[in-house]
Amino acid sequence: MTRAIRIDRFGGCEVLIFRDVDVPEPGPGQAIVEHGAIGLNMVDTYYRTGLYPIPLPSGLGGEAAGRVVAVGPGVEGFAAGDRVAYAAPPPLDAYSERRVIDARWLVRLPDAIADDTAAAVMLKGLTSWFLLHRSYQVRQGDWVLLYAAAGGVGTIASQWAASLGARVIGVVGSEAKRTAALAHGCEAVLLADDDVVAQVRDLTDGAGVPVVYDSVGRQTFFQSLDCLRPHGVMVTFGNASGPVEPFSPAELQKRGSLYVTRPTLFDFIRERDQLDAGSRALFDVISRGAVRVEIGQRYPLASVADAHRDLESRHTTGSSVLIP
Repeated sequence: MTRAIRIDRFGGCEVLIFRDVDVPEPGPGQAIVEHGAIGLNMVDTYYRTGLYPIPLPSGLGGEAAGRVVAVGPGVEGFAAGDRVAYAAPPPLDAYSERRVIDARWLVRLPDAIADDTAAAVMLKGLTSWFLLHRSYQVRQGDWVLLYAAAGGVGTIASQWAASLGARVIGVVGSEAKRTAALAHGCEAVLLADDDVVAQVRDLTDGAGVPVVYDSVGRQTFFQSLDCLRPHGVMVTFGNASGPVEPFSPAELQKRGSLYVTRPTLFDFIRERDQLDAGSRALFDVISRGAVRVEIGQRYPLASVADAHRDLESRHTTGSSVLIP
């Protein structure tokens, strides 16, 4: 028996229930992990509301760090006592004291990386990795436009991009977040209420940027397209303002033959070698100090409703974790 968050219906924070649940024995290819810290992400709210439908009843949460308690038949490379972390797709169950998980998603934690750091960075850090290295290969001297630059992904991706020699333009929602973004790799930071297109054009001498990383969605989609140079890449990877509405491909042609991609992390780490490559790169930039992981908020697991409210109202900075 363990304690975990469960939802029986989609909705607001009131659907989050903290209760006792059974933990089955691990089956073939599975492990039981006892969590030391759990990551909190905007995508968790999408699952809670039903924007991303999942079978109910369900747990929530896709990333955590802790220790292996037991392994099932056929598991190689992990044993009881190993420190591990993961970012995993549904079925969701990271919002728990311990869980069963397919061992294919686990990675070993270096001794120098604490549980709360790993829980704060696995999903957001691997997302930053595929954004900067797979969705568009950031090169030295590239201008990069990044929304929510003071958020969990934003503070990691901006530092990582700057370490690659990119010039990062962040977009944030307040003066306080502007200060935070400037301290995490951004060369310039714009407020969301500004004329973002005009300021991006001014910063890039009228050329526009080669890539936009947009996690806002509906409200900013066309604004982001207007910030791109010809043949630029629009990476829309979040829906903070709602999903992007259908649009005509002609919109891309008339803005300079643009490219649009809507990626998701798990298409980039489905194979073991991909997951290992992304994790090695992530742990390397953290170990070298190129990326500082700052945990702005810590909540008890039982207070996850407060955490979701803060996240949805954009009152968080940096990464947030839940502590079992």
